[in-house]
Amino acid sequence: MSKSNSAIVEDLRIGVRLKISALWIAILFLFAYGDIFGFFQEGQIEEVIAGEVSGIEITETFLFAVSVYIAIASVMVFLSLVLRSRVNRWTNIVLPILYIVSIAVSAIGESSAYFIFLSLTESVLLLLIIWYAWTWPKREGT
Repeated sequence: MSKSNSAIVEDLRIGVRLKISALWIAILFLFAYGDIFGFFQEGQIEEVIAGEVSGIEITETFLFAVSVYIAIASVMVFLSLVLRSRVNRWTNIVLPILYIVSIAVSAIGESSAYFIFLSLTESVLLLLIIWYAWTWPKREGT
């Protein structure tokens, strides 16, 4: 087999910004599927129709708070690509810590295997964001 006929797969280096942005996207998918799967639990749809979810009354304030929670993660997909490096780095260290705390609090007393799995997976991905931000490469001479 000649060298001209053999295919060589190029392994391109992916920048830290793109890695972090992709992790935020993955987390958003996990958030969405976790909520969707929750509706498959017996009595969940009836609970929502009655205006309650996990013992919390569904109010405009609740819906607004959840919207902000999801909007921040959604905007981080873009901001991870465009913020200045220093701001980007610290934003991607602090925000994931807050998300991990909120995920841990929401998992207290939870017994559903899917919920625990998704919570752990979300937390691991958030830890990866922190790790990539913490180990963000520095430019020579800075």
